[in-house]
Amino acid sequence: MPEAIGWTWDRDDALGKVVNVLVDKPLSLLGLLVLGLVVRWVLHRLLDRLVLQAEDGMLPDQFNRRVNRHLTRHLPGEIARDATASTRRVQRAKTIGDLFKSIVTGVIVAVVGTMMLSELGVDIAPIIASAGIIGIALGFGAQSLVKDFLSGIFLILEDQFGVGDVVDIGEASGTVEAVSLRVTRLRDINGTVWYVPNGEILRVGNMSQNWSRAVIDVGVGYREDLARVTTVLREVAHDLWEDEEYRGVVIEEPEVTGVESLATDAVHLRVLIKTAPMEQWAVAREMRQRIKARFDHEGIQIPYPQPFYAADPARSN
Repeated sequence: MPEAIGWTWDRDDALGKVVNVLVDKPLSLLGLLVLGLVVRWVLHRLLDRLVLQAEDGMLPDQFNRRVNRHLTRHLPGEIARDATASTRRVQRAKTIGDLFKSIVTGVIVAVVGTMMLSELGVDIAPIIASAGIIGIALGFGAQSLVKDFLSGIFLILEDQFGVGDVVDIGEASGTVEAVSLRVTRLRDINGTVWYVPNGEILRVGNMSQNWSRAVIDVGVGYREDLARVTTVLREVAHDLWEDEEYRGVVIEEPEVTGVESLATDAVHLRVLIKTAPMEQWAVAREMRQRIKARFDHEGIQIPYPQPFYAADPARSN
């Protein structure tokens, strides 16, 4: 009878192990997998809502409606610039959203995978220790790569520049063609394409964000009446301000600041024109052309270098 009882208990123990292997552990693994998927789904939905809010901007709905009604009365150029800014905001929000989604997915996969291995009876202590050692090794061996990615995240978050902007980033300057988390690609005025790691960008000079300014220095001869020259410059600048072709491009009435410097051969006066982004160079060219035509009409001299020929003493004798 004891042998029978012992056999019964051994059989029950074996049955319990079979049930544990075939039922309990699969259910536990399935539960961990479902939990991970649910957490991932919830976090991704939260990130999607944050991305949508970032795409719409942080202004109240009533203010946005007033702005939209106001924009419908603007010129096509201004509407196009607003649409460009909106597109950049949407692209930036989606890029950051995709990045955070990838990070969330990676963290959840690592945590749930480790818990599933522990449920299967695998000793996860060496795995955690190995992960820590690998992380330290990568931290030392890929410092520049990590620096590039972190810098790229902040470049995009802060919207320091975007595709189409004209920027000066120290070693290179030109039009931005692409911005990724690791590298920025831009093309200079000579057509050369520059690839700049984001971690190497220490400063950014953006010449096309929000608004720009055309700075025009005009030189006149010392014999010219500066009050008259200033009046003529103000008239030319005012005509440009009132020109329908440049309405919406020149966003404030130009300012003639007066004498900027006294050179050896000319007196330089400065004209400042606040323009829409990326329009300062075209406006400056147009302004110089109008100044030249008006100066010719008024008889105002624009000095230029005069050749000097020294007399030959032998011929004079």
